[in-house]
Amino acid sequence: MDTNIQRASKLDTTSLSDALDRLGIAGQCLGIKPLDHRFRLTGRAFTILYGPASTPPGTVGDYIDDLEPDTVVVLDNGGRENATVWGDILTTVAHKRGIAGTVIDGACRDVHLSLSLGYPIFSRSYSMRTGKDRIQVEATNCTVNIGDARVDAGDIMRGDADGVIVIPKAHENDVLTVAEEIDRVEGQILGAVREGSRLVEARKQFGYHKLQTKR
Repeated sequence: MDTNIQRASKLDTTSLSDALDRLGIAGQCLGIKPLDHRFRLTGRAFTILYGPASTPPGTVGDYIDDLEPDTVVVLDNGGRENATVWGDILTTVAHKRGIAGTVIDGACRDVHLSLSLGYPIFSRSYSMRTGKDRIQVEATNCTVNIGDARVDAGDIMRGDADGVIVIPKAHENDVLTVAEEIDRVEGQILGAVREGSRLVEARKQFGYHKLQTKR
């Protein structure tokens, strides 16, 4: 049982983002959004780096059959929106195998199937244009760049309606502990407001304005 995955799954990306800011870690995957605001994912990253196709072209990758359930597939396609790296076949197999979801710095396609199955995809965009013969796999389980955030294989990925966060493996206990504190304090503020406190007073009492400040 991966207790840190369980801890991360209970936290919103907002609390995790504030925790990353306090610790001085750039883990916000900017510009990467869910296809559906109801999508949520939590799991450890399996990473793939893509590059322009060579001559003759290489493949876009046959990896999905070997991944463990609850893995998050993390695809760095360099932000390309003119060549997709994920579509209906991969969605079908990933959903069947219990993969936690897919994060793409680039475009996916066959959006309808993802939505109808409820399989979480977070991407920069979507398009019908295939990546076959346009891009190819350069490396797997390597360091990749997702929305200006560094992602290594095994890092925790957390996604919800607000986007995607990466929690670096070397710092995950610290990030989770701080995020849990922030979540708890914000809960106390909400509780005080519901009981009739003025927001300005509740924020001051619980130190709201310094929750994310780097220390």
